[in-house]
Amino acid sequence: MIECPKVTRFTERLDFVRAEFRRAGRRADDAAARALLDAVGSDLRELAAACDQLAADADSEDRVDEGLVARYFRGRAEATGFAVADRAVEGHLAQALEQLRWALATGVSPVLICSALAQGVRLLGRVSSASRGASSAALAAEVGAPPWKIDVVRRQLRGWHAEGIARALHAVAEADAQVKGEAASADYALERAVRRIVAARGDAYDA
Repeated sequence: MIECPKVTRFTERLDFVRAEFRRAGRRADDAAARALLDAVGSDLRELAAACDQLAADADSEDRVDEGLVARYFRGRAEATGFAVADRAVEGHLAQALEQLRWALATGVSPVLICSALAQGVRLLGRVSSASRGASSAALAAEVGAPPWKIDVVRRQLRGWHAEGIARALHAVAEADAQVKGEAASADYALERAVRRIVAARGDAYDA
């Protein structure tokens, strides 16, 4: 029996993408691997299929770069669940809803979008509770995110308070149950969650 350890960390998913390209006889730099993760998400089967597709159509120099990823996933790369989550936690309601509707229209799974929302809000909570003196690298190792993401979350924390983060976590927990079968419309459940996350930032809260 071959043991397959669960891939949960961002760096492990990057390693997975690189390994898939090597298996296909191609090389991908960090920028290409990150762009592919942004475009496709964290589902390993989807990532493996995307790697195979890109490897098959890469140029004769056997290199997969960020430009090739962008050409294949133009639009989708800008409308992933993570883009929705980023706009929501930053308080940009109109942009978050636009990204959400575009993501759904281009076939991004509601479950993946909800997972990205949950991850975005959880990172707010974990980074906000960490020591202000902690370096991005140290905190990244602790929470399992890349240092650049920690820097992004620290900027996103402006305007957030502990109570608001708790409310946002409650909103995504409800949305998670709804998109997995409790609601008649997963799209509506996600839109409501986005509105509640944005409202939880600062003092406002739309129950």
